[in-house]
Amino acid sequence: MYVGRHMQANLITVSPETSVLKAREIMDTHKIAHLPVTDGKDRLQGIVTDRDLKQAWASPASTLSVYELTYVLQKLNVKSIMKKDVVTATPGMTIERAARILHDQRIGALPVVKGEKLVGIITRADLMELLLSALGMSDDSGRLTLVVKDRIGVLADVGKAMQEAGINIRSIVTFPLRGYEGYWQLILRVNLNVHAQAVELLQNAGFKVLSDYVEDLNDYLHD
Repeated sequence: MYVGRHMQANLITVSPETSVLKAREIMDTHKIAHLPVTDGKDRLQGIVTDRDLKQAWASPASTLSVYELTYVLQKLNVKSIMKKDVVTATPGMTIERAARILHDQRIGALPVVKGEKLVGIITRADLMELLLSALGMSDDSGRLTLVVKDRIGVLADVGKAMQEAGINIRSIVTFPLRGYEGYWQLILRVNLNVHAQAVELLQNAGFKVLSDYVEDLNDYLHD
């Protein structure tokens, strides 16, 4: 999966000369928390976040009246509060790399640039939605977890058992089992109407299947 396939391409941007008051209005209207700042040729100049605007609002609040504050914010432009050293992504960047950058940099969005031109933006919310989609999260699906040893062919064995039973796997994700070296979790989602059948099938095939949270997994770590 690549950023270019999942970024928001219908951009809402402002210019460096946009007033802080106007920027706040735009964010409130469109219910967004990040505003890329561009010049007249769609080149990225900076970014303004909801936090930047809150800080601009708070800084003189203790000494100015509401009317005075409004006047100041009308005169204050985005250029004076925007972040100029912007961390960006490209359309060809993988989703997992973008997620790692957002996590490591502790930021909420990555403007997406192609050459010198701003072509999109991808946010933490976009990545969360994508994760839920990849996990197959929906009201008509059921989740089950297999606890398996780390060995070659285990995914093929699960797939074969499900194929022979005519049960479609809607999604599958693998994670190492924290605290249990050499064991992994295979998290599957299947159609809700065959969930019980899938659990029984995999248990009969010798797999350790969890449908609910289990605190002590020791009983699931032995053949």
